Amino acid sequence: MKKIIVAVDGFSSCGKSTMAKTLAHTVGYTYLDTGAMYRTVTLYAMRNGITESMFSELAAVMDSVDISFAINAFTGLTETYLNGKCVENEIRGMEVSQHVSRIASLEFVRTALVARQRLMGISKGIVMDGRDIGTVVFPDAELKIFVTASAEVRAQRRYDELVVNGLEASYADILNNVQQRDYLDTTRAVSPLRQAADAIVLDNTFMTVNQQNEWMLKRFEEATK
Repeated sequence: MKKIIVAVDGFSSCGKSTMAKTLAHTVGYTYLDTGAMYRTVTLYAMRNGITESMFSELAAVMDSVDISFAINAFTGLTETYLNGKCVENEIRGMEVSQHVSRIASLEFVRTALVARQRLMGISKGIVMDGRDIGTVVFPDAELKIFVTASAEVRAQRRYDELVVNGLEASYADILNNVQQRDYLDTTRAVSPLRQAADAIVLDNTFMTVNQQNEWMLKRFEEATK
């Protein structure tokens, strides 16, 4: 069976990462969460007191912001590392969520991370999710999926995820954040979120996790025949 690149794009909190991780595990591919990369840069800026008026300082140190991924031996899940230290929980919190769209809109940030993402997928056999994978990072990907769901359902999913992980959460705040991120992601000047012309749309508003996974696997099997 030929190896391909699977590009999974879509709105925030619509289950892209969960589906992409499951598909990668099922078919033996490498999984990469590009959203985690932008969240990690955001966390780095927050930790170092880099505010909007100081973005030039972030540009100057982008090469030293080392982002890596490793599988947790106990959970079997992929975790994100910033300069060698696990930051998986920190990057999923609401504070990072409130700032990530602004950081992700910076051209120098996107240029740096897109270059790293392309290197990671050079040998194919990868499932990559984000906002611009099928349109910018890998426009020639053999399989492109665009995932969407209602803002209310996405906010509820995000709320449930935070609660399960023991983090404080407010549904109203999360819904507001989801709607704001939708606007910022779709209207930014650099690599806005949009559906690739040849992408297959998956609206999973009323789908179970198992139904989504079955749908994804079927699309993969069709693309690799």
